[in-house]
Amino acid sequence: MPTLTADALTDFTSRLFQAAGVASDEAKMIADNLVGANLRGHDSHGVMRVPQYLGFLEKGEYRAGVALQIEHESPAVVVADGQWGFGQVQAHRLLDLVLPKAKALGLGAGSLRHAGHIGRLGDYAERAAAEGLILLATVNNCGSGLRVAPPGGLEPRLGTNPLCVAVPTEEEPVVLDFGTSVVAEGKVRVYHINKKPVPEGWLLDPQGRPTTNPAVLYESPLGTILPVGGAQAYKGFGLGLVLDMLASGLCGGRTSYPGAPPAKGNNVFFLAIDPAHFAGRETLERESSQLASFVRATPKADGVETILLPGDPERNTLKRRETLGITLEDAHWEKLAEVATKYGVALP
Repeated sequence: MPTLTADALTDFTSRLFQAAGVASDEAKMIADNLVGANLRGHDSHGVMRVPQYLGFLEKGEYRAGVALQIEHESPAVVVADGQWGFGQVQAHRLLDLVLPKAKALGLGAGSLRHAGHIGRLGDYAERAAAEGLILLATVNNCGSGLRVAPPGGLEPRLGTNPLCVAVPTEEEPVVLDFGTSVVAEGKVRVYHINKKPVPEGWLLDPQGRPTTNPAVLYESPLGTILPVGGAQAYKGFGLGLVLDMLASGLCGGRTSYPGAPPAKGNNVFFLAIDPAHFAGRETLERESSQLASFVRATPKADGVETILLPGDPERNTLKRRETLGITLEDAHWEKLAEVATKYGVALP
């Protein structure tokens, strides 16, 4: 399994996209997002996506160099069409418009349809938190990529519809970023590519029985990913349901529907909040910091070294991988090497 520095992997990834005809600024933005996910331990949203993205580009399903098309804009709201540009590019452009609105009015919201896969939501949340803002974000798969069945059901009806919330503190922000299923589809894909069984408690087979075989998500008849919540899975499913409604209903896209094609991108909803217009940024950061400290000081059970808050695992992995490098599974590296050979890009 090769191990690369973040800089080397980012440069390699950017060169792959440029060789496929993507402008250098867009290629760098995509590469930063993907490698940033690897650095934080979310390999499911990292460079394993490169062959997938380039495949969409080759088929004309993704488009490089297209503008973010503004369909409606008011002092607080912007509604945009991504024209099937790369998701990271169009989502950051949307955030470019939303954050100033929040600073001006206290609230700024944006929605986006027809965007490629936008990658790790925490990337956008961390950007907002660095400017002292709260961000709530969600996406769906434009009605496709059905993976989650309602409790008691045998067929999937929803995607893994994530929720991300970033709250600034006086130190590092709290960044909550999770799918409303017990695992992201991309994490199952990692096991499938590497021909490994998934952990117990993730998947159900087509008959609704627990399974550790990741192929049930990719070979008919299809199985499902469990909603988050365990015995109370209706909570996770209910949250995923309303997020699906919001992600699509606020941008003019599609919710999950019968006969949807394979997933290729996201509908997006961002809501930014500036605490300066409420009780003040200092108040929010003081209280969020006090609560974070109080929780971290919880007495620990035997065998537990540290109480972690949302965002801590990513930061811990970031520090480790910045020092030790990013190790890629052989199956992922082989696919990247194939793409590099195809486009005549030298391996790092």
